[in-house]
Amino acid sequence: MGTLHTVLSFIVAISILVTVHEFGHFWVARRCGIKVIRFSVGFGHKLFAWKDRLGTEYVIAAIPMGGYVKMVDEREEEVPEELLPYSFNRKPVLQRMAVVSAGPLANFLIAFLFYWVLNLSGGYGITPVIGEVAPDSPAAYAGLDENQTIVAVDGLPTHSWQDVSNQLVHRLGETGEIVFDVQYPGSELIYQSSVDIQSWLSTEENPDIYAGLGITPKIPPYVRVVEVFPGTPAEKAGLLAGDIITGVDGQTVPHTAFWVDYVRSRPDQSISMSVMRQSDDLTLTVKPWKKVSDSGEVFGQVGASINSPGLQHYEYGLWESGRKAGTEVYDKSLFMLVSLKKMLMGQISPKNLSGPLTIATVADESARAGWQSFVQFLALLSISLGVLNLLPIPVLDGGHLMFYLVEVVKGSPVSERVQMAAYQLGLFLIVCLMVFALFNDVGRL
Repeated sequence: MGTLHTVLSFIVAISILVTVHEFGHFWVARRCGIKVIRFSVGFGHKLFAWKDRLGTEYVIAAIPMGGYVKMVDEREEEVPEELLPYSFNRKPVLQRMAVVSAGPLANFLIAFLFYWVLNLSGGYGITPVIGEVAPDSPAAYAGLDENQTIVAVDGLPTHSWQDVSNQLVHRLGETGEIVFDVQYPGSELIYQSSVDIQSWLSTEENPDIYAGLGITPKIPPYVRVVEVFPGTPAEKAGLLAGDIITGVDGQTVPHTAFWVDYVRSRPDQSISMSVMRQSDDLTLTVKPWKKVSDSGEVFGQVGASINSPGLQHYEYGLWESGRKAGTEVYDKSLFMLVSLKKMLMGQISPKNLSGPLTIATVADESARAGWQSFVQFLALLSISLGVLNLLPIPVLDGGHLMFYLVEVVKGSPVSERVQMAAYQLGLFLIVCLMVFALFNDVGRL
């Protein structure tokens, strides 16, 4: 069942994002007056097919691992004379550039919408308080101390450990200083500590950024029940105030956010809870109520008040959610490009490159963690697809754009002989990259 869930999660993720990508090509092609012959979701044998009034065939195929848009193009097959004005290759170069770039742009747009929804729905963040500082570590030499709250990294505010992580990963492979602004408990004074780094974690596979500095985040290790309300599923399950919920359905509950998301995503479904009550370990079963919010969202509720020290809830309005979504898409796109550059320059180990097995594993884990985690995974993967497809490698969208830019500069298309040679080289590079990524995946098993 676990393998099946992993495969299904991977297929759903890839199908959604590739369909969005191909729809970008399709939509712009239509607006440029290009005849679209087929829009296929998946490859292989046709399961369902229908045509619209313009003659475009829409297909759902048997192998749901991608998709494609087939346009009228003289370079691929003979085109009837009456369709020549609608052929892709006869359109002005700027229109061809628009069609090619629309796929990656669609990936960035859907990622933006995903982040917007996530910001609107709210979530939880763990206050970045340092738990421990390892002796003789870079953090110790810089003067960082336990129980300090990290309020900024390199001048950028950090409200949660996720913010800290986002700033630190940008410094992987670099030499210099990482500047931390910190506060002691109960003090408003801000102290500054500079951690020296030399080619920081450049040779590490899956680098642990906190271990690399010598600090351990102070993470709330439990979810404590504060109050159980009468007549609720929590009371019927036997939960008591003071109980500590340590696990659900065989999974560890690291903090309140995980518990809340887990319960909300399982209305009317039985949940097996691992509970610590004083010195006893218990297993209780709760079936959350099925509730419907004013906006129509269906969610689960058990009727118990809980807390977890150091956890803060965040929620943004409509416009602030959109602004933050745009910032996230930009920052993550830039981070991926910089990471690729560092990998090529040897500042980051190429062993960090992930392939389909790792992507499938993360898809499975995020799907099990709830809808918000899965949507966040989809957003990040969509950005990755957008960035990858814009790389100037022949056979990718970025390679086509590169040829069209040359055409704009020189006033005529790149010769088919040069394009074919470049495509063969590009295909060879992509295959090598995929094999290397798959090799990394197998090494992680």
